[in-house]
Amino acid sequence: MLRAGGADLTIAGGIREFGRATPDVIAVRDGDRTLTYAALDERSNRVACGLLQQGLRYGDRVALLCGNRLEYPEIAAGIAKAGLVLVPVNPRLTAPEVAFILEHSGARAVLVDEALAGAVDDVPLNRVLIGSSYEAWLGAASSVDPWIAVDERDPFCIAYTAGTTGDPKGVLISHRSRCLTFYATALEWGLGPGRRTIAVAPMYHGAGFAFAYASVYCGGTVSMLRSFDPHRLLDMIDRDGAQSVFLVPTHAQLIRAAMPEPPRSTTLDTLYFNAAALPKVLKEWVFEAFPGVGVHELYGSTEAGVVTNLRPPDARRKAGSVGHPWFATQVRVVGPDGEPVGTGVPGELFSRSPYLMNGYHRNPAATAACTTADGFLTSGDIVIRDEEGFLSIVDRVKDVIITGGVNVYPRDVEEVLLTHPSVTECAVVGEPDDRWGERVVAYLVGQGPLEPDVLEAFLRERLAGFKVPKQYRAVPALPRNAAGKILKRELRSTP
Repeated sequence: MLRAGGADLTIAGGIREFGRATPDVIAVRDGDRTLTYAALDERSNRVACGLLQQGLRYGDRVALLCGNRLEYPEIAAGIAKAGLVLVPVNPRLTAPEVAFILEHSGARAVLVDEALAGAVDDVPLNRVLIGSSYEAWLGAASSVDPWIAVDERDPFCIAYTAGTTGDPKGVLISHRSRCLTFYATALEWGLGPGRRTIAVAPMYHGAGFAFAYASVYCGGTVSMLRSFDPHRLLDMIDRDGAQSVFLVPTHAQLIRAAMPEPPRSTTLDTLYFNAAALPKVLKEWVFEAFPGVGVHELYGSTEAGVVTNLRPPDARRKAGSVGHPWFATQVRVVGPDGEPVGTGVPGELFSRSPYLMNGYHRNPAATAACTTADGFLTSGDIVIRDEEGFLSIVDRVKDVIITGGVNVYPRDVEEVLLTHPSVTECAVVGEPDDRWGERVVAYLVGQGPLEPDVLEAFLRERLAGFKVPKQYRAVPALPRNAAGKILKRELRSTP
């Protein structure tokens, strides 16, 4: 029976299409290794057939434990061709953390980099080692595409959140969600035929996967950066002729520390940032360090996908904003009573789009807690919308500090602290206080000695007194997750 509306979207689609259309074009680079589209298409067929030969059936979960490497796109595509569900696992996790994800997801098989195999030694699953035996495993499998029919609204992936407030939650992401994201990404940030990019962010993370895999889905070429190094990244941009590159603010901080004046690229035309707010001071450095490059700042989450984007024409004029709602996205800004708030009034951001998650795996209560009856999903962030419709992130709902009955938004304090010449990075949190309920505390990474009296005098000239931190704590580095987001929960627990 013919399904109304024609063929379903599947994340394997682009690789099938360009395997025929541009078979000799390089799809993936990894050091000296390359994969053409023809090879990527065939090898992903073999991955699919190899997994089906293990007795896996439609909807079964398959974990992938490895870093950025040539095999990542072919394994993801192969899992999709077999009608299975990808469970990407962070290779930096401990064995117990990996075991939790494998058990919670219900994974029936795992493909694991042989260097990381110790993390799954005690897990009773079928396993394929990516390394010495991987090529033999591929070679023994059929090269014929199994063409398992996929419902585009079914999950292609269960992506686990960082778990900063307890056990990680599994986010169910559909084929439809990601395919539409790939096409919109190609339109917005220039990924597509003849275009080259670099997988800088880890592919086991939602954004890292979406923006790297979008390249091969849309006919471009992606180069794998196995671990972040500022010099290596800039060398790769020059060597491979990258045009569009996705970064997080931490990457820009590290590039600035390593080389205040990066070498000029003749090919780079687009940079786009996500994961955390790009501080105004750092953003101004990006403009100066990469002249002529279009700078986008986007905002989103694993659960919601991309929600907003600030485009280059407004990048300087609206620094501090994350722009307008992205393609096919509706937003709602509401107060504590759930009613919409006016221009310039802080409120919680909700969004509705084709990119939203299907829900949390095996956690209907958490799904219900973050969604509305009419299909909007909360971001957990407080925003302000200005008179032109630009949205600015004020802070996470859970990070707002209530001191003496007054709300303090940490980002307000952080933006000012970062303008002090001695402060490289900072994070402001609320900690329990017998008198005020919470006190404002600043954690600082500095270029030299950080004197609290000097910092306090600096802030009191620029901020209301109740926003000025009661304590300043120097730390060698701020704790971050794989996406580059600062883990404020860990700072609050610092003795």
